[in-house]
Amino acid sequence: MELAPAVRRRKRKLPEKEIPHKAASSLPESALYAQLLELESRIDALLARKKIEIADTLKNPMRIQKMLRIYVFNTFANQEGAHTDSKNADPPSWSLKICGRILEDGADPAALGSLNVSSSPYPKFSSFIRKMTVYLDQNLYPDNHVILWENSRSPALHEGFEVKRKGDKEFTAIVRLEMDFVPEKFRLSPALQEVLGVEVETRPRTIAALWHYIKTRKLQIPGDTSSFVCDPPLRKVFGEENLKFAVVSQKIIQHLTSLKPIHLEHKIKLSGNCPAGNTCYDVPVDVPILLEREMSSFLTDLERNKEVDAFDEAISAAIRKIHEHYQRQAFFLGFSHSPAEFINGLLASQARDLKLLGADTSRSAENERRSEFYNQTWVEDAVIRYLNRKPSFSAEPRNK
Repeated sequence: MELAPAVRRRKRKLPEKEIPHKAASSLPESALYAQLLELESRIDALLARKKIEIADTLKNPMRIQKMLRIYVFNTFANQEGAHTDSKNADPPSWSLKICGRILEDGADPAALGSLNVSSSPYPKFSSFIRKMTVYLDQNLYPDNHVILWENSRSPALHEGFEVKRKGDKEFTAIVRLEMDFVPEKFRLSPALQEVLGVEVETRPRTIAALWHYIKTRKLQIPGDTSSFVCDPPLRKVFGEENLKFAVVSQKIIQHLTSLKPIHLEHKIKLSGNCPAGNTCYDVPVDVPILLEREMSSFLTDLERNKEVDAFDEAISAAIRKIHEHYQRQAFFLGFSHSPAEFINGLLASQARDLKLLGADTSRSAENERRSEFYNQTWVEDAVIRYLNRKPSFSAEPRNK
């Protein structure tokens, strides 16, 4: 092994886990170690992709269909016939309450006594509502007989809504709810319902169901895979014999209509049992799958794996020792092959390092060799300052 005398080179940052190429030839296990490094890089890349997928899933979680049960009832106070001890009793009043809960395995939260419990893992009731409008009797409440709530104007989520008014007259309140489906759902036309067998569905799922219908019935044209043949049910939908897949998304729009608001009526009762009303309504909604906590803990465990970090630190320390021993080996081998030449090269290299460290980078030796350098305006002032700082030795012998 021949090594040239030491030559100054720019210092490079040593890789933390890579064995020097020249040192690898003397280590039989380096080939297996290189394979392990490659395998580790693949695992790291796979984990990075999975972390991105989990992060995307947390932002847009998968959804499953659950049943949302909506409860509508009212309470009342200080109505006629109620016993009051004070002459300054509050005026008669009533409160209309609208709330909802997700049914867990078909169990009714109200029947289980957990209607007012706010520890449900599912989203709150208002997150399923886009807009709610409550209509009161205009003859009884002419100034504010319409109450409107919109999700876009109220970012805070609520378990329910309450409308409170003063009054002692019974009437029928109308509640209109516009559901906020994510993604948005549409009502299919009768012709499309006949093909797919569903009444309400999202646009992506409708197109996917159409593709499944075409695939199972083998309607795709063999010579032209971008088109398909319309059987009698599809001809009622599209009105054509053959159709291209690219235009299905445009053709399907006319068969999708927005869902109508849910119309609820409730009789405001001011006598009898309180609360009054035991009517409930079930609405199918899509809720996110409850895996956020597990996925978040998985990501946290990946970031805080102390055992893997300890192994990485041990490997890095071993690699640093290999680098150090390799440099020592190269030094002694170079000295053993040609001691005089190696020492001269080492001294020359160190001399260049010392010269570079001690040199003033602001000075230019080439400019100082020329007379124009000493004709500058600052030279006279610099000479005077230099002479003033220099001690005067000539006056001392004369005094003696």
